[in-house]
Amino acid sequence: MGMVQIAPSLLAADFSRLGEEVRRVAEGDLLHIDIMDGNFVPNLSMGPQVVAALRDQSPLPFDVHLMLRRPLRYIPIFREAGADIISFHIECEDDPEALLRAIEASGAKPGIALKPGTPAQALEPFGDRLATATVMTVEPGFGGQTLMRAPLEKIPWLKRRFPKLLVEVDGGVNRETAGKCIAAGADILVAGTAVFRAEDPRRAMEALRSAKRDGK
Repeated sequence: MGMVQIAPSLLAADFSRLGEEVRRVAEGDLLHIDIMDGNFVPNLSMGPQVVAALRDQSPLPFDVHLMLRRPLRYIPIFREAGADIISFHIECEDDPEALLRAIEASGAKPGIALKPGTPAQALEPFGDRLATATVMTVEPGFGGQTLMRAPLEKIPWLKRRFPKLLVEVDGGVNRETAGKCIAAGADILVAGTAVFRAEDPRRAMEALRSAKRDGK
């Protein structure tokens, strides 16, 4: 396994100075951007105008996570705004096949996210077409939550079934939990508070990358 990638989660940034914030995490591997509709999840975040405004502020690929009840109509909009990877929730109300076709047609890389209670096997029909699978280790909607251990058990199955798939862990990732995620086989750690609230984001990301594998 290569070194784990770090995707700072913009949800934990200081929204009063977002341009400066994304520049502070330029040494990450991806920029994770949560889009929330206040319906699929009980929170609102930001829209495509914010993503577009940040596009020239960061060299990182934009990993846009659509926490939307009906994401289909927004795929071309977020692609135009600058998304490089677009993920939707398998639990949303739009047809997964239609969503994948729309992402592929847009030129973005497709991903699917799984809530903590959704089994990994829900991706069986689609895994070969995905760039990423996001294993949620908190209930989606708010940052700063505590990582649930049980969802990490999905990762070995996903890696065995789809060896080329990059598996993200999203929720409660910090210096204390990163090793458990890496031990489970995670390729990408989505980290919000642990990076954006750190005095030195670069050092915080290096600490996550080098976390000792801990399966306990």
